[in-house]
Parts: sequence; structure tokens; C-alpha cells
Amino acid sequence: MDLYLIKLSCSDDCDCTGRGPSRMEKIIATALAESSINCHMEVLCGSRAFIAAAEAERLRNNRIIFAADLDESGVNIEAVRVLKYLNTHYEALCGSAGGVIVDGAGELFTKDLGRRIVFSANMAGCVFPGKPLVEATGSLTNFAVSAKLWDESLEGAYTESCRLLIEKVTSFNESDYGGEVQQANQSGTDSSKPKVLAIHAGNRETSNSFSLWRKAAEYLKGRADIEEISIRNGQVLDCRGCRYEDCLHFGENAGCFYGGVMVEKVYPAILRSDVLVLICPNYNDSVSANIMAFINRLTALFRTSDFSRKRIYAIVVSGYSGGDIVAQQIIGAINMNKNFILPSHFAMLETANDPGTALKLPGIEERTKAFAYRIISYQIQD
Repeated sequence: MDLYLIKLSCSDDCDCTGRGPSRMEKIIATALAESSINCHMEVLCGSRAFIAAAEAERLRNNRIIFAADLDESGVNIEAVRVLKYLNTHYEALCGSAGGVIVDGAGELFTKDLGRRIVFSANMAGCVFPGKPLVEATGSLTNFAVSAKLWDESLEGAYTESCRLLIEKVTSFNESDYGGEVQQANQSGTDSSKPKVLAIHAGNRETSNSFSLWRKAAEYLKGRADIEEISIRNGQVLDCRGCRYEDCLHFGENAGCFYGGVMVEKVYPAILRSDVLVLICPNYNDSVSANIMAFINRLTALFRTSDFSRKRIYAIVVSGYSGGDIVAQQIIGAINMNKNFILPSHFAMLETANDPGTALKLPGIEERTKAFAYRIISYQIQD
């Protein structure tokens, strides 16, 4: 296993002669020096080096850190070239695990680029552990809480965050991804089946996204223990924004101020699940209000529970377009924020408008079957 550091610091056609290292390059160099990684590392500078390595299939079955600088415009041409390649090469990073570091000159755009890199790399086969993004805004004030917790300067917290990410990515292996379940499945023990929790808020009779889930669930029968929970019709009130101490208090008892179906059914189901599947129609280029309330209400449980071994999948159906935007929203909320693993090709993205049309799309049977099989198979390798 090798570690590839993809540095996207400047344009291929710019003259870097005499240019000193950027803040990001200095921070990463310090983080690497302080880390405990034990693998060969290779630095690839720019999109041309990245594409050449990808074409030679060197970026499969390895570990990858994408590192990108942003000026105040929020645009990195080299990163755009990498995204262009990934968006048309869906197997380029198969078997690899990755992380992302984005350093911005201003206070905006860092998380946006981070989510786009994770989405495109994931659709090209890359797995991401929970919280795979380190972002540094121009002022570094986004590290204020970490700096206080670690008794570090803002720059020290930035360095420590990079070190932890690099070590997390390089140590990420099959057992973190569900290897124990796979091994037990091969022994034929029913208790080892992955526990899959599907959350939906649609009409069972008319929802295109739910119809695709039911089709996928047919392929999971006998291979997974499936639980479905509907949160339709206002069953889940949105987060009221309790004080941290209050949220922590309720979370320690697997509860929440509002109680209801979240505490009675959803929290226990989350805790016993291995896999979470969000069934998400595209509402105004966003998940629905009920799904958003579900995500927000997970905070209380997240504060006191470890989600780092759980995986997130999604079925997103758009009436017109925008499935990628919804998928990135889920990445930001569940993978980057709530610490769920993002398996390769985590999202099934389809376009269907009238009820029932999703099941009539060309090739839908094969895509649904492949989605279901991804839930019960593990591709990450050392």
C-alpha cells in the first residue's frame, strides 16, 4: 500500500521557479514529519501527474490525500482538471481510501471544493472514512474550537488536524470498513448479516425513490437484516438548537429534548445498524424537510456515540436534475459531519418525474442490483 499526496497548488502552465512553499505545503510537511505513518509516499504535483498516475492504474488500491490551495476567487484550475477526469473515469480510484485538505485565502469556498472532490472521487471508486476533510480558511478561525480543546495555536490545530487525517487515511483498512461482517458472512452465520436501516419520508405508492429502494431490498433479502422507518407527516420535529450541555445530557441517555419517533425508534435503530440508507427525493435541490430534520436530530446521539464504523448509502431521484447537489449535501452532513464511512459509489442517482417511471428507466434493473450488492460487499484493500 502506498500513500499518494496530490498537490493542486498552482496551474500547470505557471512558473513556479523560485516560488516558496505555500502555507498549506508547510503545514502538511510538518504534519507528515510528526505523523506515525509507515508506508511509501509519493507526491504528485498538478493534474497532469495525477492523470498520468491514474491512467497507469497506480491510484487503485492505495491511499490518497488531495491537497488544494484556493485564492480569494475560490477557484483552483488544477482541481477543476482533476474533477473533470474523475467525473468521466468511474473506476479510476477503485479500492483506495482518501482524504482532502483545502487551504483558502479567504473565508469562503473551502468546504464547497472539499465536498466536490469527495463526491467525484467517491463516484470514481474511492472510499472516505468519516470526517475526511481538513479545511483552513484564510484567518484559520475555523480551528478556534480545536485549538482551545488541544491547547494549541490556530496554526498548531491546523497541523494537528492534518496529521490526524493523514494517519486516519493510511491506517484505514478492511476491518474498519466491515471486514468482520464479511468474514462472518463467509462462515455462514446468520447473526453476521449486515444490519441495514433505511430511512424514508415518501409515499410508498407514488415515490420513485422508494420504489427503487424496494427493488434494491429484493436483492438484499437473505443477505442483510433490513429495517425500514418512515418519518412522514411531521413525525420528526426539527432540532431546536439546545445548548451544547443540554444536547450532551440527552445524548448520554440516547435521548433528545423533543423525544418522539426519533428517540423511540430511530436512535435505537441507528445504534444497532451497520449501514444507513437514506431514500431521498430531490426537493428544490435538497433533501426533504423530514430527512433534514432527521439529520439535524442525529446530533444529540452523535455527541455520545461512535458512528465511525457505520456506512452511509443514498438513493436520490430528481424530477429534473440536481442529484449531485443532494448527494454532496448528504456527504457534508453524514460523512463529513456525523463521521459515517462513505463507501465507494455510495449514491444511486436517477432522474424520473411521474410516479412509476423510475422502474422503467433503461438499465435500471442492473444499476439497482449493483447498488444493492455494493451494500453487502467490501472492496477496500490493503
